Amino acid sequence: MGRVKDTELFQLIKNFLLVYLPVQRKCSSNTVTTYRTVLNQFLNFVAGEKKISILSVTFDMFDKDMVNKFLDSITEKRGFSAATRNNRLAVLKAFISYASACKPEYISVYSELSSVKPHKIDQFAKVDYMSEETVRAILEAPDLTTKIGFRDRFIMIFLYDTGARVNEVIHVRLCDIKLDATPKVTLHGKGEKIRVVPLMKETVEHLKNYLGVFHPGESLLSDEWLFYVERNGTRNPIGDDTIRVRLQKYADTAREKCPDVPDKVYPHLWRHTRAMHLYQNGMSLSLIAQWLGHSQITTTLVYAHADTEAKRIAIEKAMANGDQKSSESTNYTVSDEEKIRKLYGL
Repeated sequence: MGRVKDTELFQLIKNFLLVYLPVQRKCSSNTVTTYRTVLNQFLNFVAGEKKISILSVTFDMFDKDMVNKFLDSITEKRGFSAATRNNRLAVLKAFISYASACKPEYISVYSELSSVKPHKIDQFAKVDYMSEETVRAILEAPDLTTKIGFRDRFIMIFLYDTGARVNEVIHVRLCDIKLDATPKVTLHGKGEKIRVVPLMKETVEHLKNYLGVFHPGESLLSDEWLFYVERNGTRNPIGDDTIRVRLQKYADTAREKCPDVPDKVYPHLWRHTRAMHLYQNGMSLSLIAQWLGHSQITTTLVYAHADTEAKRIAIEKAMANGDQKSSESTNYTVSDEEKIRKLYGL
């Protein structure tokens, strides 16, 4: 192992993650994991940009230009939303704020970073989702003769069936699963919020097969991670980045047979896809909101808006292919919550 060039930086990161967030701020374990993931992603990005090892990253590299490059990379290259970009920015600002409180000489760095503004979020921005045919094509991509391929397909099935966030999937333990008369899984969401999601019959069969391979003989009372990686005999939950890389790999493979597979396939896309399919098959928005763990139904309205927009586009195409004169389309922006509810029949 090489030597750390800026020991003060890494000591600050350690104290931030192990003391400040969990002990002083009383943040949930999921929140701490999110902060750790973002800081790791940023350190990896800086190391790549500077063509150095992570151990050679120094605090002076946490500047405005580098942060902007990092944020642009996750939105332009990785296809993340404005909300995700803003989340990453908030994490970096929180760490720099903590560092400047510990070391006054870093206040100028925090002041510079404060000028990086979050992107405006359109509540009814376009929602990306996949068709059922596209989902099937991606699920057929893994090589099921290998343990990794077998695991990866079930991760995708689990993401789709539960509509869970990737962090929620990562932190599922065997004891969170109940295979009784109504099979279900308990998901631990943002801010220690817990919700119970039913598992469909076919998913339960896939789950049993997966348990037979990756958890043979283990009880569902165990606190072992459902999805794990094993190093030196120790099991740790599978990483967010590992899942993202694997999903993109199968998407690229599936696109050879199914051109409709999006260029970017990421965990949250499966969540959007499940929500859209539930809505299109008649589930009410209030139930979808409970399914997804949305605290406000206004967040879930985006799926109704997206489905209505898709229907409008389909109608316009049908009219354009016929002899009827197509009228000019109008995009409406409705901000009043009550009007939105009435618009979608609520």
